[in-house]
Amino acid sequence: MLRRLIESENYTSEEFGRVLTGLGIRRSVGRTGVCWDNAMAESFFSALKNEWLHRFVFTTRAKAKRQVIRYIEGFYNHRRLHSALGYRPPLEVLNEFLSTQTAA
Repeated sequence: MLRRLIESENYTSEEFGRVLTGLGIRRSVGRTGVCWDNAMAESFFSALKNEWLHRFVFTTRAKAKRQVIRYIEGFYNHRRLHSALGYRPPLEVLNEFLSTQTAA
């Protein structure tokens, strides 16, 4: 049931909330209709699902966790271009920021 709810992307539904509560998970969402508070997180999770996770079938949580880490550390931070960062990968922007901090 959780997988069906996640695939439908109906994260604000009452049914989804009950499932999360039953699993001991607290969701972090703003008020209904306030789209910008989670925009960056929603964008990330959309990319994660569409670019990576839909390619795999996971038999354990550990395997799913490894693939998420592989996506984030192997692709998302190092090679994926982000429009919010001037079409540069996050690691490049971070390194640029750190080099300006050490030079100052």
